[in-house]
Amino acid sequence: MSEQFSSETALVLFSGGQDSTTCLAWALSRFARVEMLGFEYGQRHAIELACRERLVDGLRRLRPDWAARLGESHTLSIPTLAAVSETALTRDVAIAMGADGLPNTFVPGRNLVFLTFAAALAYRRGITHIVGGMCETDYSGYPDCRDETIRAMQSALSLGMARKFALHTPLMWIDKAATWQLAHELGGDGLVDLIRAQSHTCYLGERGAQHDWGYGCGECPACSLRAKGWAEYVARR
Repeated sequence: MSEQFSSETALVLFSGGQDSTTCLAWALSRFARVEMLGFEYGQRHAIELACRERLVDGLRRLRPDWAARLGESHTLSIPTLAAVSETALTRDVAIAMGADGLPNTFVPGRNLVFLTFAAALAYRRGITHIVGGMCETDYSGYPDCRDETIRAMQSALSLGMARKFALHTPLMWIDKAATWQLAHELGGDGLVDLIRAQSHTCYLGERGAQHDWGYGCGECPACSLRAKGWAEYVARR
């Protein structure tokens, strides 16, 4: 465990996907206690929330020291986010590129809202470390995933709540292949297999077909990134 954070608690944004599961393992290897937070916001792939319990159970079985550090799991319902959005993640419409150059899976303000609610919960629970899976190396171009955005949010939350929050984004500068590799470094083949079998990434919520990289439709942007990263990870080994 890292000596820097060995006596502190972290709150991980934990959706039940590949990235957030890897971030959860990253936090468990660095913090004395780790709590989790997921959001129900009317997403089409709400099945990801159901994956979290199986993932946490798998992490507990994988390493006893992680089991000892796992704390409470929280879920916040924020349906207003879907009500003010016209996106392919919150409406039954085809995934496509928008006129602004962003895919219509972009939910405006989503990560800003998530981080604000996370900080509010962390404030109440006496936590100052918040971990998220945002990444601008291998992503769909969402502006609220950029490092500049996260650093600005860290400043705004710290100022607005008069508490020095630290927002950790361990995936920010790595691609999906490196994310698979990080999972292997943290938990070996056991963690990689757990993520493949139990995590959920597909925007359409498809879990009927299992691929080498996990379940999903295999065609949406999230599945394409995950599959491409898996192929590159396997080729690099």
